[in-house]
Amino acid sequence: MILTLITSNPTVTGSPDQVNNLLDLLMKGGVIMIPIALLSIISVYLFFERYSYIKNKSAIDNGLVHSIVMELKNGHKDKALIYIQNNHSSIGRILESGLEKVGNPITEIESNIESATNLEITKMEKDTGYLGIIAGIAPMLGFIGTIAGVIKIFYDISLADNISIGIISTGLYQKMICSGTGLFVGVLAYTAYHILQMKIDRYTINLQESLIQFLKAL
Repeated sequence: MILTLITSNPTVTGSPDQVNNLLDLLMKGGVIMIPIALLSIISVYLFFERYSYIKNKSAIDNGLVHSIVMELKNGHKDKALIYIQNNHSSIGRILESGLEKVGNPITEIESNIESATNLEITKMEKDTGYLGIIAGIAPMLGFIGTIAGVIKIFYDISLADNISIGIISTGLYQKMICSGTGLFVGVLAYTAYHILQMKIDRYTINLQESLIQFLKAL
């Protein structure tokens, strides 16, 4: 019964036609739509690639930190180092950099940890700056398309020597489609950039709490 309703409903089965109509509409935006489309693809790729990397590397195992702290309190540095080396997250490498300096002045340990932390944060932020660039460029490209559409309108009017909806419709399509698509891609990239930054900021806060426990144990 449900299958019959779906197959008989043109709004449900019309998806291929809807896709074709959407593509035809976007094509009316002109050549400027090509770089805008490329920027949208790059934005989506960068977001999911960075999100996956940050998610994997920013995991903080509280059990790991607790085990390391307990081993250090019991004077078992070697066991603590084994725990860390079996962990492949960012916090594992950061804590390992601190353990390597155990026995040296605490300032030297803190300096080593700070350097390792900055390196791991930099790795997480890698390529996220491109999202910020795209957020600024995409709307500008849309604006260029808008200007091109206006120029086309006046050019077509000058050739026909009269004003009609048929003459100006092509230019209006180009104008509105480029503006809308450029703004959409810009918002997409802007949102993706700040989602990644918020995830990194949350990790930094949790990392600081774990590092305080670690340094107290030393």
